[in-house]
Amino acid sequence: MQQVTVRVPASTSNLGPGYDCLGAALRLHNSVTVVRGKMTRSSHPQIVSDAAERFFKQTRRRAFSFSCSIVERVPRCRGLGSSATVRLGILLGLNRLSGDPLDRLSLFKLCAELEGHPDNAAPASFGGFTVVQSSGSFSLARGKRQACATVQRFEVAPRLYFVVLVPDLEIETARARSILPSKISRVAAVENCANACAVTAAFASRDYEKMRGTFSDNLHQPFRAKLIQFLPRVIAAAERAGALGAFLSGSGSAVAAVTLEAPEKIAAAMARAADAPAHTIITHADNRGAQVLPIRHPPSGIHH
Repeated sequence: MQQVTVRVPASTSNLGPGYDCLGAALRLHNSVTVVRGKMTRSSHPQIVSDAAERFFKQTRRRAFSFSCSIVERVPRCRGLGSSATVRLGILLGLNRLSGDPLDRLSLFKLCAELEGHPDNAAPASFGGFTVVQSSGSFSLARGKRQACATVQRFEVAPRLYFVVLVPDLEIETARARSILPSKISRVAAVENCANACAVTAAFASRDYEKMRGTFSDNLHQPFRAKLIQFLPRVIAAAERAGALGAFLSGSGSAVAAVTLEAPEKIAAAMARAADAPAHTIITHADNRGAQVLPIRHPPSGIHH
């Protein structure tokens, strides 16, 4: 095989209180095509060359030159897992061109290490709603590259809508992490644990009504609101319009809401509340995760 195309879903992570451990894949995709030969690795963007170097080191396979192209549908720097789609697309593409030496879990771990956190890599890899239990810190800033211990994945029913407000404002993940405090109170931590458990239970049981009131967060959203000043009023507007809840998607600037009804009404309310250049997306969860697409051969011209 000389060419492969991988379709990888966007993801919304944290889901309010589930900082660095909860995520859901969305039906919004980037497609990464990898072609053996044609380009030296030194010509690639850093995000591509780093993924390739990590792949060949892990597999101990002889590195080969390749070119890549990306059809982008996932907005960059909005907290929707754009970087994870690229990294995972390159990893899966190189893996297929190398004869599939790594399984899906190993590829997920490589992607999470490259990302520095697992909450986008998990849903992008496996689809649905995912919970990641880390065996250690994924913080690349501290030089730690611990593999995750466990990924639990749950199908998400098509009756649940995700409504995403995507502002024109870009937020770099590193900047959004740098403003977080090193400590929070025990009371705040206990509240976060309770809410994250409630969100997880609702997804696992598909009793989505029980999500209502569970997306409140004390770990990151209050501090990131300094960068995204419309965040509190967009969340409040979504909930007033009937959403089960709303939250900052990843490190932002996108804001996501979940609902069982009236997604158009909620999208309009969120856009009005933002009062800033933005667009909205109404979608569902992607339960398939990253997929290597079948090769489409041109017609032979022979008819039977």
